[in-house]
Amino acid sequence: MGFHRTRCAHCRARFTPERPSQIVHAECAEPYAIAKREKEERAQAKAARMAAKVEKAETRRRKEAVKPRAKWLAECQAIVNKIVRLRDKHLGCCSCDRGPEWDGQWHASHLRSVGAASAVRFHLWNIHKGCSICNNHLSGNLAEYLPRIRARIGDDKVDWLYTQNQVVTHDIEYLKKFKRVMGKRLRRMEKRRN
Repeated sequence: MGFHRTRCAHCRARFTPERPSQIVHAECAEPYAIAKREKEERAQAKAARMAAKVEKAETRRRKEAVKPRAKWLAECQAIVNKIVRLRDKHLGCCSCDRGPEWDGQWHASHLRSVGAASAVRFHLWNIHKGCSICNNHLSGNLAEYLPRIRARIGDDKVDWLYTQNQVVTHDIEYLKKFKRVMGKRLRRMEKRRN
């Protein structure tokens, strides 16, 4: 009893099978088995990569769930500081005569300190690019900082900053949203810069 002609699963040529479950020529059996094994190995590798990706996302989610408020504050402050340095890249130090070509370390210097005015901690009027010497060693060099900032942003904005004396404690949900929004803004600024 003969079997009906069928197509080889490997080379797609027509052939007459010798057994009921035969799906390839006798010559194609070994290459077909190798190709099938490679396909299964690729599928297993892909499944392992997907499982690792899911596990990594779950680990990230668990880490964020236990991240303390101080860590969120530090991450938000780092993003805002980077935005300020990008915004002021063409300007020199806000407290001294060092120009933008100075190749030392640049900081984001606060007019009103974070401890004295938590309400304007992240406000961009309150933060300007300053050299590390003025910001660290001269405690912001406020004697020079204030007149320069008044000239840069205006008296009304500086006066407004000095009226913001309320103590603000940002909760974690606010900081998460703030980080997401400001991170998006930072990426847009970096993209425009390049």
